[in-house]
Amino acid sequence: MNYIELNGDCINRLKEKIKIIYNRTPLFFIETYGCQQNEADSEKLMGMAKEIGFDITDDKNEADLILFNTCAVREHAELKALSHTGHIKHLKELNPSLIVGLCGCMVQQEHRKEDIKHKYPYVDFVFGTNMIFKFPQIVEKVLERTKRQFFVESYETNKGDMVEEVPVLRKSTKTAWVSIMYGCNNFCTYCVVPYVRGRERSREMSAVISEVKDLVSKGYKDITLLGQNVNSYGKDLKDTPSFVDLLRALDEIQGDFVLRFMTSHPKDATHELFDFISQSRHMAPHFHLPMQSGSDRILSEMNRHYDRKTFLELCKYAKSVMPEISLTTDVIVGFPGETEEDFVETLSALEEVRFDSVYSFIYSKRKGTKAAEMTEQIDDETKKDRMGRLLELQQKISNENNLKLVNKVLKVIIEGNSKTNENVWAGRTEQGKIIHFPKDSRALLPGQVVDVEVERTESYTIYGKLK
Repeated sequence: MNYIELNGDCINRLKEKIKIIYNRTPLFFIETYGCQQNEADSEKLMGMAKEIGFDITDDKNEADLILFNTCAVREHAELKALSHTGHIKHLKELNPSLIVGLCGCMVQQEHRKEDIKHKYPYVDFVFGTNMIFKFPQIVEKVLERTKRQFFVESYETNKGDMVEEVPVLRKSTKTAWVSIMYGCNNFCTYCVVPYVRGRERSREMSAVISEVKDLVSKGYKDITLLGQNVNSYGKDLKDTPSFVDLLRALDEIQGDFVLRFMTSHPKDATHELFDFISQSRHMAPHFHLPMQSGSDRILSEMNRHYDRKTFLELCKYAKSVMPEISLTTDVIVGFPGETEEDFVETLSALEEVRFDSVYSFIYSKRKGTKAAEMTEQIDDETKKDRMGRLLELQQKISNENNLKLVNKVLKVIIEGNSKTNENVWAGRTEQGKIIHFPKDSRALLPGQVVDVEVERTESYTIYGKLK
């Protein structure tokens, strides 16, 4: 479905209505929580807001419309979003015409929607993840100011439109997110994603190829393909193209750019995928493969559909065909029923694979998931102890991995100034690692690719000099 077809005459009506209501260009502020998919959704929401007549502001204090794009994967992200929403109350008191909205994964949950209804009366509107592409229609109804609006429908009744040609306002001119699919069919017992983002829906290959071609033509250098499980791409499409089929087509695009993707599910990762990446022109030598646990018993309880042996074999094969590959992973600490023996198996898996980095999380109960109902919940003290031990081990491994890079020359995409020193560039290597290096007399700009010689390293940062 086309974005204009979906929203029809609403866009033109809304442009005129906004001119009349504000008699100036109103300002739109959005704050994003959660994953890269939420970031990509926010860029679309900014694009739609711009199209209907808003300008974008980074200062919520001057905004006419404030929107929080929320996450539900972990409790901390939900509580943070709600806390920041609470801080908006005083702005609403100072400016009664201010419009405040919540969207995203958190509000897709029925209990959170009810919380917002009763505890946050100054929130004017709420819409779920399957309503994002109807943003102009939502704003039009909200501007009527008759009552608070709640646009939240379950994925059983609204599976979510696959909408193309949506206006996007990207935060960067050199790096870009490209969603290739939405939703998930895996139903891991700890995860709410299938409930808040629905079942897997893939974009047509032609649409993805067209978007990436357009980005490359505009000078984008670092493009990341997004999906809850990119390895499942295409299974729901008529001709059932595979993820590798899509990558092959994208790799044929002419230009100087790097392709990345997130996230892969180990049960669907294949030798064919690793083989292709090793031979491709544009694929980054970086693979994020979420392990979650090194224990077969816990993997089964998580409903992950692979075992330790299969996972370790995949990592071993990846390194055999790409010796320079950077492997990263996710680990959940303190899943219900996890024994000390289970946890030690996770540590031994980290030792065996030697990931470059690990995104580790203390298990967080998610209402509506099977794991939340399990009786053997782990106490907080044990969780924190195990997390500390895991972080200590991984810091050692990451440091040892990075030490091997000293004196090597790496290709680096400049991302911008270092956050702590404007005389230092911060960049990203092809393997996805952050590197800092002093500026010199060359007139370089973000997005440029340069050669940097590594001088010293830490666990999670590399330091070097321009060649």
